[in-house]
Amino acid sequence: MKKRKGFIFDLDGVIVDTAKYHFLAWKKIANELGIDFTLEHNELLKGVSRVRSLDIILELGKVEATQEDKDKWLIQKNEDYLSYLVDMNETEILPGVMKVLKFLKANDQPIALGSASKNARPILEKTGILPFFDVIVDGNDVVNAKPDPEVFLHAARLLNVTNEDSIVFEDSVAGIQAANIAKMMSIGIGDEETLHEAQYNFKDFTEMNSTFLELLINN
Repeated sequence: MKKRKGFIFDLDGVIVDTAKYHFLAWKKIANELGIDFTLEHNELLKGVSRVRSLDIILELGKVEATQEDKDKWLIQKNEDYLSYLVDMNETEILPGVMKVLKFLKANDQPIALGSASKNARPILEKTGILPFFDVIVDGNDVVNAKPDPEVFLHAARLLNVTNEDSIVFEDSVAGIQAANIAKMMSIGIGDEETLHEAQYNFKDFTEMNSTFLELLINN
Protein backbone atom coordinates (compact mmCIF):
# COMPACT_ATOMS: atom_id res chain seq x y z
CA MET A 1 0.00 0.00 0.00
CA LYS A 2 1.39 3.38 -0.99
CA LYS A 3 1.96 6.13 1.52
CA ARG A 4 -0.30 9.15 1.37
CA LYS A 5 1.53 12.44 0.92
CA GLY A 6 0.20 15.90 0.11
CA PHE A 7 1.38 17.56 -3.10
CA ILE A 8 0.98 21.35 -3.15
CA PHE A 9 1.53 23.31 -6.35
CA ASP A 10 2.02 27.02 -6.84
CA LEU A 11 0.21 28.30 -9.94
CA ASP A 12 1.99 31.08 -11.86
CA GLY A 13 5.25 29.84 -13.34
CA VAL A 14 4.74 26.30 -12.02
CA ILE A 15 1.53 25.01 -13.61
CA VAL A 16 0.79 27.72 -16.15
CA ASP A 17 2.78 30.48 -17.78
CA THR A 18 0.72 33.45 -16.64
CA ALA A 19 3.74 35.32 -15.29
CA LYS A 20 4.09 37.01 -18.68
CA TYR A 21 0.57 38.44 -18.35
CA HIS A 22 1.28 39.79 -14.88
CA PHE A 23 4.40 41.44 -16.28
CA LEU A 24 2.49 43.09 -19.14
CA ALA A 25 -0.22 44.37 -16.79
CA TRP A 26 2.27 45.77 -14.28
CA LYS A 27 4.45 47.26 -17.01
CA LYS A 28 1.46 49.14 -18.43
CA ILE A 29 0.83 50.83 -15.07
CA ALA A 30 4.53 51.45 -14.48
CA ASN A 31 4.89 53.11 -17.89
CA GLU A 32 1.93 55.36 -17.15
CA LEU A 33 3.74 56.43 -13.97
CA GLY A 34 7.02 57.03 -15.82
CA ILE A 35 8.71 53.98 -14.28
CA ASP A 36 10.98 51.81 -16.41
CA PHE A 37 9.80 48.34 -15.34
CA THR A 38 11.96 45.50 -16.68
CA LEU A 39 11.82 41.69 -16.67
CA GLU A 40 14.55 41.78 -14.01
CA HIS A 41 12.34 43.98 -11.83
CA ASN A 42 9.48 41.55 -12.43
CA GLU A 43 11.47 38.82 -10.65
CA LEU A 44 10.97 40.81 -7.43
CA LEU A 45 7.21 40.27 -7.71
CA LYS A 46 7.25 36.47 -7.93
CA GLY A 47 5.18 34.90 -5.17
CA VAL A 48 4.28 38.37 -3.84
CA SER A 49 0.76 39.70 -3.25
CA ARG A 50 -0.78 42.25 -5.62
CA VAL A 51 -0.69 44.98 -2.96
CA ARG A 52 2.97 44.40 -2.13
CA SER A 53 3.83 44.17 -5.85
CA LEU A 54 2.44 47.66 -6.45
CA ASP A 55 4.41 49.00 -3.48
CA ILE A 56 7.62 47.50 -4.91
CA ILE A 57 6.99 49.16 -8.29
CA LEU A 58 6.28 52.52 -6.65
CA GLU A 59 9.48 52.17 -4.60
CA LEU A 60 11.46 51.43 -7.79
CA GLY A 61 10.22 54.67 -9.30
CA LYS A 62 10.30 56.61 -6.02
CA VAL A 63 6.63 57.47 -6.60
CA GLU A 64 4.47 58.69 -3.70
CA ALA A 65 0.78 57.76 -3.93
CA THR A 66 -2.41 58.07 -1.93
CA GLN A 67 -4.36 54.98 -0.93
CA GLU A 68 -7.06 56.07 -3.37
CA ASP A 69 -4.55 56.05 -6.22
CA LYS A 70 -3.21 52.66 -5.15
CA ASP A 71 -6.68 51.16 -5.03
CA LYS A 72 -7.39 52.50 -8.53
CA TRP A 73 -4.15 51.04 -9.94
CA LEU A 74 -4.75 47.67 -8.28
CA ILE A 75 -8.16 47.42 -9.93
CA GLN A 76 -6.71 48.53 -13.28
CA LYS A 77 -3.91 45.94 -13.03
CA ASN A 78 -6.33 43.11 -12.35
CA GLU A 79 -8.67 44.16 -15.17
CA ASP A 80 -5.73 44.31 -17.62
CA TYR A 81 -4.44 40.94 -16.39
CA LEU A 82 -7.86 39.29 -16.72
CA SER A 83 -8.22 40.63 -20.26
CA TYR A 84 -5.12 38.61 -21.22
CA LEU A 85 -6.70 35.46 -19.76
CA VAL A 86 -9.88 35.55 -21.85
CA ASP A 87 -8.51 33.24 -24.55
CA MET A 88 -6.47 31.08 -22.19
CA ASN A 89 -6.64 27.29 -22.78
CA GLU A 90 -4.74 24.05 -22.15
CA THR A 91 -1.83 25.21 -24.31
CA GLU A 92 -0.79 27.49 -21.42
CA ILE A 93 0.00 24.46 -19.20
CA LEU A 94 3.75 24.23 -18.76
CA PRO A 95 5.72 21.23 -20.12
CA GLY A 96 5.54 18.04 -18.07
CA VAL A 97 2.84 19.27 -15.68
CA MET A 98 0.12 16.98 -17.03
CA LYS A 99 2.39 13.94 -16.77
CA VAL A 100 3.03 14.66 -13.08
CA LEU A 101 -0.61 15.41 -12.23
CA LYS A 102 -1.76 12.21 -13.95
CA PHE A 103 0.90 10.15 -12.15
CA LEU A 104 -0.12 11.52 -8.74
CA LYS A 105 -3.81 10.90 -9.44
CA ALA A 106 -3.11 7.36 -10.65
CA ASN A 107 -1.29 6.76 -7.35
CA ASP A 108 -4.13 8.20 -5.22
CA GLN A 109 -2.08 11.13 -3.95
CA PRO A 110 -4.00 14.23 -2.79
CA ILE A 111 -3.20 17.41 -4.71
CA ALA A 112 -3.64 21.04 -3.65
CA LEU A 113 -3.07 24.44 -5.17
CA GLY A 114 -1.30 26.94 -2.92
CA SER A 115 -1.13 30.26 -4.72
CA ALA A 116 -1.21 33.99 -4.02
CA SER A 117 -3.33 34.44 -7.15
CA LYS A 118 -6.94 35.51 -6.65
CA ASN A 119 -7.75 34.22 -10.14
CA ALA A 120 -6.68 30.62 -9.56
CA ARG A 121 -10.03 28.92 -10.12
CA PRO A 122 -10.85 30.53 -13.49
CA ILE A 123 -7.31 29.76 -14.69
CA LEU A 124 -7.61 26.09 -13.70
CA GLU A 125 -11.05 25.94 -15.33
CA LYS A 126 -9.87 27.52 -18.59
CA THR A 127 -6.93 25.13 -18.83
CA GLY A 128 -9.14 22.12 -18.02
CA ILE A 129 -7.18 20.87 -15.01
CA LEU A 130 -9.46 21.90 -12.14
CA PRO A 131 -10.61 18.26 -11.55
CA PHE A 132 -7.05 17.23 -10.64
CA PHE A 133 -7.10 19.40 -7.51
CA ASP A 134 -8.65 18.15 -4.28
CA VAL A 135 -8.06 21.47 -2.54
CA ILE A 136 -7.57 25.05 -3.75
CA VAL A 137 -6.09 27.69 -1.47
CA ASP A 138 -5.54 31.04 -3.17
CA GLY A 139 -5.24 34.73 -2.44
CA ASN A 140 -8.90 34.87 -1.42
CA ASP A 141 -8.31 32.42 1.45
CA VAL A 142 -5.22 33.80 3.18
CA VAL A 143 -4.06 37.04 4.76
CA ASN A 144 -0.29 36.70 4.74
CA ALA A 145 1.80 36.53 1.57
CA LYS A 146 4.77 34.21 1.07
CA PRO A 147 7.35 33.78 2.57
CA ASP A 148 4.78 33.46 5.33
CA PRO A 149 3.77 29.78 5.08
CA GLU A 150 0.04 30.40 5.70
CA VAL A 151 -1.09 29.31 2.23
CA PHE A 152 0.79 25.99 2.45
CA LEU A 153 -0.21 25.31 6.06
CA HIS A 154 -3.86 25.86 5.15
CA ALA A 155 -3.57 23.55 2.14
CA ALA A 156 -1.97 20.78 4.22
CA ARG A 157 -4.74 21.01 6.82
CA LEU A 158 -7.41 20.73 4.13
CA LEU A 159 -5.60 17.75 2.58
CA ASN A 160 -5.41 16.22 6.08
CA VAL A 161 -1.66 15.60 5.86
CA THR A 162 1.15 16.67 8.17
CA ASN A 163 3.64 19.35 7.20
CA GLU A 164 6.37 16.69 7.11
CA ASP A 165 4.34 14.72 4.55
CA SER A 166 3.74 17.77 2.34
CA ILE A 167 5.67 18.43 -0.86
CA VAL A 168 5.65 21.93 -2.38
CA PHE A 169 6.45 22.84 -6.00
CA GLU A 170 7.47 26.51 -6.34
CA ASP A 171 9.19 28.84 -8.77
CA SER A 172 9.78 31.78 -6.42
CA VAL A 173 12.31 32.40 -3.67
CA ALA A 174 9.52 33.53 -1.34
CA GLY A 175 7.57 30.33 -2.03
CA ILE A 176 10.58 28.09 -1.37
CA GLN A 177 11.25 29.96 1.86
CA ALA A 178 7.60 29.55 2.90
CA ALA A 179 7.77 25.79 2.33
CA ASN A 180 11.02 25.53 4.28
CA ILE A 181 9.62 27.56 7.18
CA ALA A 182 6.65 25.17 7.27
CA LYS A 183 9.05 22.18 7.43
CA MET A 184 7.67 20.90 4.12
CA MET A 185 9.73 19.44 1.28
CA SER A 186 10.53 22.23 -1.17
CA ILE A 187 11.05 21.55 -4.86
CA GLY A 188 12.18 24.46 -7.02
CA ILE A 189 10.89 24.70 -10.58
CA GLY A 190 13.10 27.05 -12.57
CA ASP A 191 16.57 28.50 -12.20
CA GLU A 192 18.60 26.43 -9.73
CA GLU A 193 20.88 29.33 -8.77
CA THR A 194 17.88 31.53 -7.90
CA LEU A 195 16.06 28.73 -6.05
CA HIS A 196 19.13 27.32 -4.28
CA GLU A 197 17.28 27.16 -0.95
CA ALA A 198 15.03 24.38 -2.33
CA GLN A 199 15.75 20.78 -1.34
CA TYR A 200 15.46 19.69 -4.98
CA ASN A 201 15.63 21.68 -8.22
CA PHE A 202 14.32 21.03 -11.72
CA LYS A 203 14.32 23.28 -14.76
CA ASP A 204 10.75 22.13 -15.42
CA PHE A 205 8.57 19.08 -14.88
CA THR A 206 9.91 17.31 -17.97
CA GLU A 207 13.05 16.59 -15.93
CA MET A 208 11.02 14.86 -13.22
CA ASN A 209 10.62 11.11 -13.83
CA SER A 210 8.34 8.53 -12.24
CA THR A 211 11.22 7.11 -10.17
CA PHE A 212 11.65 10.47 -8.43
CA LEU A 213 7.88 10.81 -7.87
CA GLU A 214 7.79 7.29 -6.38
CA LEU A 215 10.61 8.31 -4.07
CA LEU A 216 8.62 11.37 -2.92
CA ILE A 217 5.59 9.20 -2.17
CA ASN A 218 7.39 6.39 -0.35
CA ASN A 219 10.12 8.29 1.47
